[in-house]
Amino acid sequence: MPSRKDLANAIRALSMDAVQKAKSGHPGAPMGMADIAEVLWNDYLSHNPANPQWANRDRFVLSNGHGSMLQYSLLHLSGYDVSIEDIKNFRQLHSKTPGHPEYGYTPGIETTTGPLGQGIANAVGFAIAEKSLAAQFNRPGHEIVDHYTYAFLGDGCLMEGISHEAIALAGRHKLSKL
Repeated sequence: MPSRKDLANAIRALSMDAVQKAKSGHPGAPMGMADIAEVLWNDYLSHNPANPQWANRDRFVLSNGHGSMLQYSLLHLSGYDVSIEDIKNFRQLHSKTPGHPEYGYTPGIETTTGPLGQGIANAVGFAIAEKSLAAQFNRPGHEIVDHYTYAFLGDGCLMEGISHEAIALAGRHKLSKL
């Protein structure tokens, strides 16, 4: 079994190679976030690559979507239907690995992100939905809705007004699973 360092370095290598081959993309986020992403995906995130639409999966949102190779590398390495050929086709027209994560193109992508801060707002929306569904359907001893939403974001996301409003909303609604 590969070590944590090996897995993080695999994320970095896949990301660097894909960005270099595409002659376009953002390698900074995958390079800097690889270690924490590896820990989140392997130790905390509850997901099932064989069933990406499992209703009670944790949600992962990459708000700084320009660093999408981080997420594509994670999906590839954890067994989602993202092949090495898909990685090689990063940022190519009609590929499973467009320049920003797009919902509906790639298994394991929860939402489309592009404009900085948008992913934070999407993550808050996911957490509101989880809290609402849990209040409606969960009963003592039968917690059928019980998942978390994780968001990775960058400083640029936090400079956008949409993120301030979304974060204020999350605090107002006490979203403890975000």
